[in-house]
Amino acid sequence: MTEVLAAVPEHDRPLLPAFPNAKPSAVLIALTDGPQGPEVLLTRRSWELRHHRGEVSFPGGRLDPGETPVDAALREAHEEVGLDPGQVSVHGELEHLNTVVSRSYIVPKVATVPERLSLQAETMEVDRVMWVPLAEFTRPDTYRSEMWGFDGTHRLLHFFELDDETVWGATAHILVDLLNRTLVLA
Repeated sequence: MTEVLAAVPEHDRPLLPAFPNAKPSAVLIALTDGPQGPEVLLTRRSWELRHHRGEVSFPGGRLDPGETPVDAALREAHEEVGLDPGQVSVHGELEHLNTVVSRSYIVPKVATVPERLSLQAETMEVDRVMWVPLAEFTRPDTYRSEMWGFDGTHRLLHFFELDDETVWGATAHILVDLLNRTLVLA
């Protein structure tokens, strides 16, 4: 995991949303050492939600008034999967991301936990909690990208086809950033 953390910038960048009325958000990229190397904490959002139902995501959400991105990421991870903030060491952040559909401005905070903690869904927002080895994202035939667009805008979307889940959207974009810093995507 040392090589992963060495590739993560430690400094915080200023919040610079790309469009007016963007909703500042933060996600926690929680990493730990596992039997196959570094593993990342992911959730699957509940099928009962109105937005992004059934999608794989990092724990996270909107910043409350007065919160920093670190505060929000830790609070949301605690609320969603019971991750004790006292078990988390924040090391830095990845590139900020603007999303078109949800009009979010996402700050991905990279952190470690000392071991693969047994976590579970704590709210109706989450229906699955999983630790996924980073190596799973670099297997042959797992990654693909597509150009998507509407209303004159086109953007590259990333997809990871795991054995039992598809990771795409903002979560895949953030994973590509992390993997490109530490590994080479095939």
